[in-house]
Amino acid sequence: MTEAVAGPDTAPAPAEKARAFILTGSFMVIRRNPLYLTELSRRGLKILVITAESYREQAAEAMADASNPASQITDIAFVTGDFTVQGAFVAGAVARTTAWRESYTVVGAYAVGDYLAEPTGLLADGLGVRSPGLRASRASRAKYLQRWYLPDLSPASLTVPAGERDTADLSGVRYPAVVKPASRASSSGVVTVDGPQELRRQLGTYPDHEVVLVEQKVIGPEFSVESLIQDGRVIFASVTGKDTTDSHSHTFVELAHSVPSARDDLRDTLLAANRRLLAGLAFQDGITHSEWRVDDAGRPFLMEVAARTPGDGLLVLYQLATGRPLEPEILRIALGEPAGYPQLRRWTRQVYLEHDPGTLQDVIVDWPGVRAEWISDSGAWPDIKPGAVDDPPTLRAVLVLRERGSRLELLSSSDDRSVTFFIDAPTPEALDDLEERVRARVRVVTGGRA
Repeated sequence: MTEAVAGPDTAPAPAEKARAFILTGSFMVIRRNPLYLTELSRRGLKILVITAESYREQAAEAMADASNPASQITDIAFVTGDFTVQGAFVAGAVARTTAWRESYTVVGAYAVGDYLAEPTGLLADGLGVRSPGLRASRASRAKYLQRWYLPDLSPASLTVPAGERDTADLSGVRYPAVVKPASRASSSGVVTVDGPQELRRQLGTYPDHEVVLVEQKVIGPEFSVESLIQDGRVIFASVTGKDTTDSHSHTFVELAHSVPSARDDLRDTLLAANRRLLAGLAFQDGITHSEWRVDDAGRPFLMEVAARTPGDGLLVLYQLATGRPLEPEILRIALGEPAGYPQLRRWTRQVYLEHDPGTLQDVIVDWPGVRAEWISDSGAWPDIKPGAVDDPPTLRAVLVLRERGSRLELLSSSDDRSVTFFIDAPTPEALDDLEERVRARVRVVTGGRA
């Protein structure tokens, strides 16, 4: 037997490509949740990131710092587009990933932020890796499509297409009504209106290209449901309680998340509605964050659903509540590995403090062993460790989200918030009591008028 020798007409075997995983979304969110990066690095995967062009300077600085978790990123692509324009980032994401596909074997992709959730679904579909699915990826970024696919779960609504503000028939709108830009996030532009003239004025405040949803306001408590779904099957789901500025203003900025919700009487109803939602969107693999309101008759109405990892501090709350982080399970699902998550064992809450408008001067924390942590410099949130099941009620952290000297305005979107704290307790009653005590010991100091 003779050994084969490559001749001039024999092509050499192609070099094996490095295995890689794509994370997409706000660089700020990726940086503040470093466990995604450390988990992927631990597996020996190259980390590729797609984020908005506006984060270029922050990303370059973080990736150049060897002590920053962002230094684990192999390559980063910046895409341009208007956050208020649907599909604005799709072409850029496809173009960048086309180039990466030549150099890497991409084994997974997932969105950790709203604006790139739809492009990520398309990328995953083209790459043949697991994803929420095309319908779920698309509908999760357009509130009017959620109404289209899920009419039985939705409040009465009217879609006002771009360019039809002056001609849309608004006679059927029932008040109070909620006006929502169809594709924004972070409660941006979402307001309550009390009559036809106010509605017309509000419609005139949005850019001409934006699709706007007008729907009957559901009066009642608000919740979210976080779900892990694998192969179309719910492997974990939990109801979170929510508080927003809607209790005292016309806006809907989130002020508190409680994991789990203390409303046991509504738990089964919300989980059943959430299962109908997932079936209606043909959700395949990933995590969802769906938001609901329940009226006086006990009927749940879908406010919106996101096919990406939950925002704010919900990942922290689930780790405090169970003792285990969610991020590894999210990645296991995206990679097609067996995943699971334990039951909740502690009552946890994240609270955002409201502030007086003005210049942020200081945050004073009068609590033994706890100080305000200013995270604006690095952007990375501290590793907030869970305690034991039988720990007494505990203040885990106080975080300052804005830089000293920042101009603070009244809360109209999530980006306006400045200070948050995390607490947990063995009972919901003890959690409520602890929140009152912490509120009395944390003070946001502002000076002058913004």
